[in-house]
Amino acid sequence: MRQAAEDGRDAGPVLRAWTAAGGRPAPARAGASPAPAPPELRALASRLLDELAALPAPTTATEPTTWPSIHATWPPGPGARTSGPPAPPRDPDGLHQSPTACPGPGPGHGHGPGHGRGPQPGPEYRHGPGAGPESEHSHEPGPAPAPGPRTGPGPAPGPRVDPALRRRLEAGWVGRAVGCVLGKPVEKLPLDGIRALARATGNWPLADWFTARGVPAELLAAHPWNRRSAATCLAENIDGAPEDDDLDHPLLGLLLLRRHGKAFATADLARLWLDELPAGRVFTAERVAYRNLLLGLEPPGTATHHNPFREWIGALIRADVHGWTNPGDPAAAAEQAYRDATLTHTANGVYAALFAAATIAEAAGGRADVHGALRAGLAVVPPRSRLADAVRFGIRTARDEADFDRVVDRLHACYGHYHWVHALPNTALIAAALTHADGDFTHSVCRAVSGGWDTDSNGATAGSVAGILAGSPDRIPERWTAPLKNRLATTVAGFDGIGFDTLAHLTAQEAARS
Repeated sequence: MRQAAEDGRDAGPVLRAWTAAGGRPAPARAGASPAPAPPELRALASRLLDELAALPAPTTATEPTTWPSIHATWPPGPGARTSGPPAPPRDPDGLHQSPTACPGPGPGHGHGPGHGRGPQPGPEYRHGPGAGPESEHSHEPGPAPAPGPRTGPGPAPGPRVDPALRRRLEAGWVGRAVGCVLGKPVEKLPLDGIRALARATGNWPLADWFTARGVPAELLAAHPWNRRSAATCLAENIDGAPEDDDLDHPLLGLLLLRRHGKAFATADLARLWLDELPAGRVFTAERVAYRNLLLGLEPPGTATHHNPFREWIGALIRADVHGWTNPGDPAAAAEQAYRDATLTHTANGVYAALFAAATIAEAAGGRADVHGALRAGLAVVPPRSRLADAVRFGIRTARDEADFDRVVDRLHACYGHYHWVHALPNTALIAAALTHADGDFTHSVCRAVSGGWDTDSNGATAGSVAGILAGSPDRIPERWTAPLKNRLATTVAGFDGIGFDTLAHLTAQEAARS
């Protein structure tokens, strides 16, 4: 019902039917109710979800879902790369469509109907091998056939690796791990709790790992660390990078490319998940899509059937590998990320992945600064979407305010009504943190984490961008890199204990493949 309200569908009749039957509102922060609902309410919920899905959404014109309709929103311009979206003319920052105040809460925020160019001619679109021509259920980009499968993390024959790119990619992998580990102890905590814990140890503005040393017991009781991370992610106990879905998914993305190449179909990712990803290691939209696969649904139905989390942050955390493997080509990175994201997400959930992939690709090319990278990311997002509004608002606010705490306060005032794992607030915060940090690695990850919401995911994405821009892991301060010991834990088979240097080499190999 929240998702329906956010994209402008009238959920009132469904809400009345639910509450009349004894259904409770969704928990404010957790994803599930403390006690399971009885069978009769579960059956009613299933029927009501079908009713919600049938409601038309007024955001269709401003928030397209098929690849041709998304691509058609990209700004035209002469002299652009063949596959790359040019920046809007006379607006190098792509910010001209955003109000300086908080964008309105409604779908489309008063924007008019459809805009931009019509659909462009292009290749056939498909979700699985041998799929038919383009249709409403067959809308992913379909590049050339994939090369033969490559499995496992070990050495594989391939094109020569560019040493400079390999160093940038290693810094990206390390930066992603640093940001993830930094954010893990305070994941799910409210903003005031994060600030209080850091201030108690003199670590505010945030500039180093969180620690429990010196934190008063009553403060820890009021704002306990994330229970799964307290034993592995505080300054006193970090011993390598622990497992996390924000690091598992880039590994799976790398494995996907090694097996299927850049021409992978969404169905290839689905099969990879069923083969290699334990069901207990997926959450929100990914867990629903996994369940839908087991029920026999195929993409893109896996993203839409009974999936209220389809505009949350999950697709964004899978996007890095698509940027890493398309250095200097943000459009190709976005197209690749789209085929990944549509297994689980739609609309703004997909746009967040496109934004991250394109931003990282532009940074990985080795020629852009952080602001140029963010412009490239924004250029692939439908400009009248809520996510584009959020990114523009985040960037503008970061430029307007010298104090990043004030930036965060404004973001929370604007987007605090969204769930803390939703793509809109988190992508806005990532854009704001990177803008405010102006390329500095420590400021990038610390600002992203200090803004709250999905702290480990935001820190990971900001760390990936800032690490790549640093150009080498040697340029990331040792206080961040030393505790990770060039070692990553994971349940993804064959990768447990792998080093970031090895991951960078494997990623650079995939970047070099056509």
